Amino acid sequence: MGSPHPSPFPIPFGVPSPHPHGVPPPRPLPAVPSGALTPRGPAEETYQQLAMETLEELDWCLDQLEAVQPHRSVSEMASNKVTGMGTHLCYGDRDGDDKQTEVEIPSPTPKEREKKRRQQPMCHISGVKKLPHGCSLTNCSIPRFGVKSDQEELLGKELDNLNKWGLNIFRVSEYSNNRSLSCIMYTIFQERELVKTFKIPVDTLLTYTLTLEDHYHADVAYHNSLHAADVMQSTHVLLSTPALDAVFTDLEILAALFAAAIHDVDHPGVSNQFLINTNSELALMYNDESVLENHHLAVGFKLLQEENCDIFQNLSKRQRQTLRKMVIDMVGPPRAPPGAGANPTKPLELYRQWTDRIMEEFFRQGDKERERGMEISPMCDKHTASVEKSQVGGGDPWCHPSWVSLCGWTWPWMSYGVRETLDGDRELWCHPKWVSL
Repeated sequence: MGSPHPSPFPIPFGVPSPHPHGVPPPRPLPAVPSGALTPRGPAEETYQQLAMETLEELDWCLDQLEAVQPHRSVSEMASNKVTGMGTHLCYGDRDGDDKQTEVEIPSPTPKEREKKRRQQPMCHISGVKKLPHGCSLTNCSIPRFGVKSDQEELLGKELDNLNKWGLNIFRVSEYSNNRSLSCIMYTIFQERELVKTFKIPVDTLLTYTLTLEDHYHADVAYHNSLHAADVMQSTHVLLSTPALDAVFTDLEILAALFAAAIHDVDHPGVSNQFLINTNSELALMYNDESVLENHHLAVGFKLLQEENCDIFQNLSKRQRQTLRKMVIDMVGPPRAPPGAGANPTKPLELYRQWTDRIMEEFFRQGDKERERGMEISPMCDKHTASVEKSQVGGGDPWCHPSWVSLCGWTWPWMSYGVRETLDGDRELWCHPKWVSL
């Protein structure tokens, strides 16, 4: 495209010009032969090119206006200016008037703005609901572990193992009034000084964690806030190895922990394929593509827009963009947060509870499929599925070698314990009668 035409918009005072002498040299407009404005005539193509070049000049002007932050909103000025340009290009020649017509669009009323805001597609993300946590946290003291507990001493003893593999998250939930995710997220952010590093207001952090936890479904057997808390704590431990001290930046650690916290939010307790096969609202919203993963990300980020929930409010624009991209990469398919898939490496008493929960969730889906006359998904038929085979046959081909290899070069201090746990758990599942002992 050739050199730009003179911009029809004056350059604001104090804003550097894109041209060396402050004002671009005048360039004559192309002559328009009489009767040449046919649908495919060359004159119309010339004017279309002129319009495109003018819009490029407009983009530059808008960038400068954003920099000086005028009192009048840039979007409003842009709307008026583009409307005026359209009026001139469409009607100027027909009316015989070469003057640019400015059409002033009245500013929307607060009621109209609110109506428009409610009509935004992201405001209709299924599962997002208004919660009162913001108001309740501003006028009260913040508990030691971020949540109210009448067993704070016992909770503290459990959290002494925060930096260890195999923390009993079930006890943390019991002692925190079923607020394990809020408790774990708050405590880890404090432990790692992320609150200080990224200037996260403590009341905002708690408002977000409580709101996030309430968007997990307590009636879902496995993919609930307890699972999210366990994955987040596991991720925290994995990132704490000395071998990774100089590998990840604080922003990358923040992204990994945030991804772990939101990675299953608003999970309905059924698989992607079930949602697709039943033409669910979520499948329609995300076009059958990674339905749950996209939904978890959408809800997790959407909740940041709720009142006093933006824990990233003091990050720079570039930091926010980078963090968002990393979180999407970690939660979206085919990846998962670092601590996901760690159940088989945990002590047997914990592993058995997680196994019972995931099988219960599978069987509930199978019951729904049976009621609808659908083909029952693998491992979801409670009449034929084998829990033992699902654990040994389902995870053994990838879980055992993956964890042994990872621990060998990244977490050598965990290597022996994880290998022993994996071998012991596999042996027990191979002999079902031992599991009930």
